[in-house]
Amino acid sequence: MTEQGIALVTGANKGIGYEIAAGLGALGWRVGVGARDEERRELAVAKLRAAGVDAFGVPLDVTDDASVTAAAGLIEDRAGRLDVLVNNAGITGSAPQMPTTVDVATVRAAVETNVIGVIRVTNAMLPLLRRSSWPRIVNMSSSVGSLALQSTPGAETGPIAVAYSPSKTFLNAVTVQYAEELRDTNILINAACPGYCATDLNGFRGVRTPEQGAAIAIRLATLPDDGPTGGFFDDAGEVPW
Repeated sequence: MTEQGIALVTGANKGIGYEIAAGLGALGWRVGVGARDEERRELAVAKLRAAGVDAFGVPLDVTDDASVTAAAGLIEDRAGRLDVLVNNAGITGSAPQMPTTVDVATVRAAVETNVIGVIRVTNAMLPLLRRSSWPRIVNMSSSVGSLALQSTPGAETGPIAVAYSPSKTFLNAVTVQYAEELRDTNILINAACPGYCATDLNGFRGVRTPEQGAAIAIRLATLPDDGPTGGFFDDAGEVPW
């Protein structure tokens, strides 16, 4: 990389998303802070700038077509291209999520944000990514979406959550589909598991820090040209599907 990289991180106003933005910024990247809430977005941008990061706010609701289209236009106006897209925005969905009693609206909301939102944002940003010399896409997934781990007795995969966990399985499958379609391009796309991090997504019950969770996303965002695509990784290496 011979010029400043341009990245967009969705859901970057707090938690793991914020730490991904901070980590890329510390490497010299210019970072778009994608977030719905204006106040939280601008506070995050101000905090990043105070730390020396070249950050700018990107109003972005991943569930809204017009918002995503406007975000792509803003990045085109600001930078003219995009080198890295980190699809981090996500929800767990309301509880309880036992399969036999769940409100199907809870499942629908999780899929709309965690899967369809990723497709919506990715497709809107692809024209900008295609202008990059080193385009990378990172989809923030979770080991709870691993069918191999879910079906392994004794494996630590968290509570039963028929909205959240399958939405990450779905996201993993979508990641593979993109990798197959983009195989003949220079775009590398992978899924990342940050581990069980203490964020408001889980009531701060996690055992890892958001900064620790951001590390795998930063690594996948800065892969060399011969790096993997269509994979699922955490800090230890490949995560089983």
